[in-house]
Amino acid sequence: MQNSKTEAYIGFCLRAGKLTAGINAAAAIRKGVYLLIADRSVSDNSRKEILSLKRKFGCPLVMTDGLAELVHKPCCKLAAIRDKSLAEAIFGEAGKGRITEYIGGMEE
Repeated sequence: MQNSKTEAYIGFCLRAGKLTAGINAAAAIRKGVYLLIADRSVSDNSRKEILSLKRKFGCPLVMTDGLAELVHKPCCKLAAIRDKSLAEAIFGEAGKGRITEYIGGMEE
């Protein structure tokens, strides 16, 4: 796996305890999510739930391949970043590596 700034930022989130892994865990959060990171291989039903969470938190959504490897959780399809500065840093790196901003492709 190629090492990048984005992967380092996600590692910082993990060590700081500012990353919530999993769709159900993210849905249990009331507020304070600044970025959602979803795996591209997510199913249509899960994608609908993720888009619902995107609306709930009013935050950007980025897509990546191999999210489970990045967050060190098997079968993880969603990560919620709860640190504003790290979320901005990750979003700023979108498009430069494995992570790209979610533009659309499925109706909300």
